[in-house]
Amino acid sequence: MIEHSGEHAFNYRLHGGSPVRMQWHFFDQSELRVAVQTWELPPGGCEGMHAHTDNDMALEEIYIVTEGTGQMEVSGETFDISVGDSILAKVGAHHDLRNTGTGPLKLVVIWGAPGASDFSGFGSAKLARQVRQTTRFPAAG
Repeated sequence: MIEHSGEHAFNYRLHGGSPVRMQWHFFDQSELRVAVQTWELPPGGCEGMHAHTDNDMALEEIYIVTEGTGQMEVSGETFDISVGDSILAKVGAHHDLRNTGTGPLKLVVIWGAPGASDFSGFGSAKLARQVRQTTRFPAAG
């Protein structure tokens, strides 16, 4: 099954921010317990500050930048983001995404209710754990 880029795209205003060009991939087709979307924010566009708490619907979100530059604020901390960067907004974290570049900011956004999954039997999970335990990046700033 394939879904082409832009095939089911629509404009949507998120959390009081600017309109975002969005495609919800395999909506009503996939049985995964997450939403997988691609977003495109115009220059100066933003998602709008918000949080997903237990009161509305507890959600975690992962943002992966595929094109452009921007800033992401999560729990009062601001990060400059660009291609290949990923950001995690945990349940209850206030967060906002803003396009600070001159072209579109494109992302893959994956969100859903948090819960445990056991991937430890996969070789890639073992290697990911090993890399995270041995790789240290200097603190920013």
